[in-house]
Amino acid sequence: MAEDGEEKLLATVQHIVQTLGSSDTMTEDILKVFSNYDGRFSLDKLYAARAAAAAAASGGGGGGAGGIGGEHSMPASPPLPPPPAAAAAAAAGVSAAGSRPPVTSMERTVRTLDRQISQFVAMDRLIWADSADADAFLEAVDDLIGTVQELDAAGTNRALLDRADELLSRCMARLEDEFRALIERPDDAAPVVPGGFGSDGSDEEEDFGGGDGYGDEPIPIAKPVTDYDVVIDALSPGSIANVHQIAKRMVDAGFGRECAEAYAEARRSFVDESVARLGIRPRTAEEVHASPWEELEFDIARWIPAFNMVFRILIPSERRLCDRVFDGLAPFGDLAFIAAVRTQALQLISFGDAISSSSRAPERLFRVVDMYEAVRDILPDLDPVFSDPYSATLRAEVSTMCNTLGSSIKGIFMELENLIRRDPARVAAPGGGIHPITRYVMNYLRAACGSRQTLEEVMEGDLGANGGAPVAVDPDRPTSSLAVHIAWIMDVLHKNLDTKSKIYRDPSLASIFLLNNGKYIIQKVTDSELGVLLGDEWIKQMTTRVRRWSVDYQRTTWGKVTTVLQTGSPGIGGLPAKAMLQKLRMFNTYFEEIFATQSEWVIADEQLRVDIRAAVEDSVMPVYASLIAKLKSSPETGHDLFIKYTPEHVVARIRHLFEGAAK
Repeated sequence: MAEDGEEKLLATVQHIVQTLGSSDTMTEDILKVFSNYDGRFSLDKLYAARAAAAAAASGGGGGGAGGIGGEHSMPASPPLPPPPAAAAAAAAGVSAAGSRPPVTSMERTVRTLDRQISQFVAMDRLIWADSADADAFLEAVDDLIGTVQELDAAGTNRALLDRADELLSRCMARLEDEFRALIERPDDAAPVVPGGFGSDGSDEEEDFGGGDGYGDEPIPIAKPVTDYDVVIDALSPGSIANVHQIAKRMVDAGFGRECAEAYAEARRSFVDESVARLGIRPRTAEEVHASPWEELEFDIARWIPAFNMVFRILIPSERRLCDRVFDGLAPFGDLAFIAAVRTQALQLISFGDAISSSSRAPERLFRVVDMYEAVRDILPDLDPVFSDPYSATLRAEVSTMCNTLGSSIKGIFMELENLIRRDPARVAAPGGGIHPITRYVMNYLRAACGSRQTLEEVMEGDLGANGGAPVAVDPDRPTSSLAVHIAWIMDVLHKNLDTKSKIYRDPSLASIFLLNNGKYIIQKVTDSELGVLLGDEWIKQMTTRVRRWSVDYQRTTWGKVTTVLQTGSPGIGGLPAKAMLQKLRMFNTYFEEIFATQSEWVIADEQLRVDIRAAVEDSVMPVYASLIAKLKSSPETGHDLFIKYTPEHVVARIRHLFEGAAK
């Protein structure tokens, strides 16, 4: 009786299902409801009853003795629709009586997941706006990924696998949208870098570089930052956890590269905006080469802090965020990171390369040194950031840029030599004063020594060869590469000045010219690090030259004066008064010519001027005073002796020589 009752109950369920199940999907849902309600209505029994009814209908035309009943049985209901797997097998010519339970169960799973996932995919709001929905969606995704993997391993139902793959693709597309949205519009904003990439909303504290040609709209320029020990938390911990869960599913489903691309695209906009706020705009090498130096100086002044901000704060922060989002999902985190930052990093690098390959005019040295130091100082910090194979090339490009900047510095020094050689010897310095090329070169080298450590490093060799370690400078070693280079420049300058001295027709003025320039060189060397680089021996040699030029001046100017004043030994054999008067008249003529001419000459250094005047007095006054004394004591001259220049008057005039600069 129990069996008979169960058969009647199954027949009733069959009738209900047939009546209400207007579609295969609804039929299966109703069968599931009964199966969950009572163990007697297991899916196997219900499908078996459906198969028996179908067999009876085909064998006996339905009804009669072949039915479920006896007389107490309910009328036989029309058969339930066959399960999807049976229908597929029938369409393929396979008997419905074959072995299908695993296939049927898998298809039911795919259908169920399709219904669940389709509901989430069709949502017109973010799934992650509701944590319960997000958890349910991720659970369905996990089930689908497992199902696809199981179907792929079985390899017995390609059609069902294709259907599951299509569902997985739709699922991944929605996950990617959620992934982007969570990155671009995080739940809670992170604190901004002070004066850096964020904005506090105060217009007064921003510089809108509207006149810089960066676009139609003014770009807010961030304030300078000196503390680079900052990390930008662009996403909150909760948002990071959410996007990590999505990334994990996408990688598990075989969509890791798509996930990395989505991440990079979402973060790239933030990186681009951050660099734009630093006042950096893309420029081709041709544009850089064609720009005037004044404009490039302005660009470099922005580039250096921007480079530090990007490579010390922005890129390390992006690496940290990427590592957290893709934790345990290598290599997709590395791919995402380099794709997010590479464009802007290369933009900064390309500007440095363009400056390196542009004009090497000497005035560019100091800005190029600033760029070189910024890149050199940051190289050791890049190793942990660009440690993976995908970003190691970017680190290598930064190192290469550092070397090209170093080569540019060497080239600028070579151009300084060429500039000195090419300086024309056409126009003489007025009054034998200091030539502009001397002032330029000495002040240039003196200022360059402010970056002596860097210049030593560059001149010693390739930065990449020693891994970015600074070259030790020996203060007592005037034979370093930089010292040798500067000594060579000084030699070139000396030869140029010697050539220029020949412009002067008066040899005395040529000596004054060399004297002035030589003394100026010694002063600039001894009161700066040039003295350390060139060494004491070089200074001694230069001092000897200056003394020689001083002697040359006295000989060519005052030699004839002292000769004419000679009167021979006292006593017998002395000159007659008439001859001595002739000498006095010649002296007056020479002295007036010298004073008229040389009072307009220049000795720029006050102490040197005093020393030269004293030397002239020492050579002239003894013989002049002796001549005057002899004339006064000679009976031939008597009381009618006229002395135009007394010794005191001569001394006074000598002490007014070389005041051209003062006048």
